[in-house]
Amino acid sequence: MIEINLLPIREEKRKADLRQFSLLLGATFLGAVVLVGAVHMKVVGDLSGAKSELAKTQAELDQFKPQLAQVEEYRATKQAIEAKLQVIEELDLSRSGPVHVLDELSVHSPERLWITSIQASQGIITVKGMSLDNELVALFMTSLADSPYFTRVELLETEAKDVEGLRLNRFELSATLVTPRRSTSGQESAGGAAVPAGTGR
Repeated sequence: MIEINLLPIREEKRKADLRQFSLLLGATFLGAVVLVGAVHMKVVGDLSGAKSELAKTQAELDQFKPQLAQVEEYRATKQAIEAKLQVIEELDLSRSGPVHVLDELSVHSPERLWITSIQASQGIITVKGMSLDNELVALFMTSLADSPYFTRVELLETEAKDVEGLRLNRFELSATLVTPRRSTSGQESAGGAAVPAGTGR
């Protein structure tokens, strides 16, 4: 019987498999290194490009800084001038306000109604007077409510009273004073600010 020793063949096959595995492992490691290197190079390139773009943008901003500062300065100057003009307008309206208020009271007072007392405090005017009847008081209040210088016209008190043999109606009403805004055409419009008490000449 012929005996064949297979141990050397198996040893050679084992060594060949080991060499193949080592080559595969080395190729995998090399591929991983190449991939990591490529990703690293891309990240470095992107970072460099972003830094370059940032530097370019910053340079453009620095270039326009003087113009931006000048615009802000002009804007601040404009706001200051507008504030001064508003103050001047408010002073002018406050100065002429009481004159207009008295004129409005005179214009809107119906016949057979007399005003005996006028008081103003903190933008509220209190008017006392006498009339022949309550209808005249109602007409007076309606007329005042239509004036651009008065709002929230309210009747505080009314009482029938004999004066020198005449049966008269004593009344007291209040209203909120407003200063109409002047339009660009120089006319006055309603919806202004309250007239400060005690102003005028």
